[in-house]
Amino acid sequence: MHAPMPSTSRVSLSPDGIVEGYASLFGEVDQARDMVMPGAFTQTLRQRGLRKIPMLFQHDPGEPVGIWLDLYEDVRGLRARGKLIPDVARGRELLALVRSGAIDGLSIGYRTVRGRIDPRTRIRKLYQVDLWEISIVTFPLLAGARVDAVKGAHAPHLSRHRAAAGRAWRKPDGAVDVPAPSGRRSMDAISESRR
Repeated sequence: MHAPMPSTSRVSLSPDGIVEGYASLFGEVDQARDMVMPGAFTQTLRQRGLRKIPMLFQHDPGEPVGIWLDLYEDVRGLRARGKLIPDVARGRELLALVRSGAIDGLSIGYRTVRGRIDPRTRIRKLYQVDLWEISIVTFPLLAGARVDAVKGAHAPHLSRHRAAAGRAWRKPDGAVDVPAPSGRRSMDAISESRR
């Protein structure tokens, strides 16, 4: 297994509405105890192509906000570059929210094609996924899946409270404590697809 990389990825935003960041990071455990493995997106990216993977807001299929211009795997994870559409009201709002630093999360919606739960750690390793969509979200399931920084402008100043909340949310070893889910959602595919 490769050495862990720091979870410092953030979505970046250029003045023309181009957003960039990692939608998924390889080898990192998310809050659902899933770990995406290198190569998990290879087949779905080849089969679907860019136009079949929508850019949504908060995983809502009724809220398309832009288009993905480039999606590819590198050694770190699934890198995404897309463009918010300012002619769409929510696209304009997201442009302002990302620019100000209020929202910076990326999250994938997917179906597991091939995965295995490690009996020792109870972590589910995902070896192949069918990628449905990538969303800009407030709370990503994977802490490091975020927009990089604002390009072409000063980086947003995080309030003292937001910075403290971010530090408290992450444990020193990078793991995150979250309460166990109260029950399964009615649609397994939706609950499994939120990252």
